[in-house]
Amino acid sequence: MSIWFEGFIHIDCGIERVKESLADLGVHSVGVVSLMPGLSKVELVDSGGDFVVIETNEGVMRRTNIHVGLGVGSVVVELDEDYKAGSLVTTKSHFREEFEASDAGVEYRVVISSVETTGVLGFFYRKLGSSNTGNAFLRSCKTFLELGGR
Repeated sequence: MSIWFEGFIHIDCGIERVKESLADLGVHSVGVVSLMPGLSKVELVDSGGDFVVIETNEGVMRRTNIHVGLGVGSVVVELDEDYKAGSLVTTKSHFREEFEASDAGVEYRVVISSVETTGVLGFFYRKLGSSNTGNAFLRSCKTFLELGGR
């Protein structure tokens, strides 16, 4: 598994808020994705125990094989994402999110790996987009959870 992006951020909330938010994968995913830059439309199409399908103004995002591991002071989320942005780019990747309780809140780590893309635009995204995409994801999750996670 080749790591495309790895980053950390502090979230001002408790680990229980993270657990409550992840109890509904659809609401959590839409809440986080809706805060990503450039996305003006984010709607839940379908969700179940281990998948979420979201439609955005850019295309359709499918998050599958979602596994949420709950510990006393930690949460680990793993998922596969397939994002078809229009007819030009399809991106596939694997996410691992780690939430660890600390005295001052939650330490959040995300690793995005195994990134595959199609087309010329996909090539440039894969080569140049990791920092912008990864950091936007970190900030979106932080903001969503600090606002209450629902």
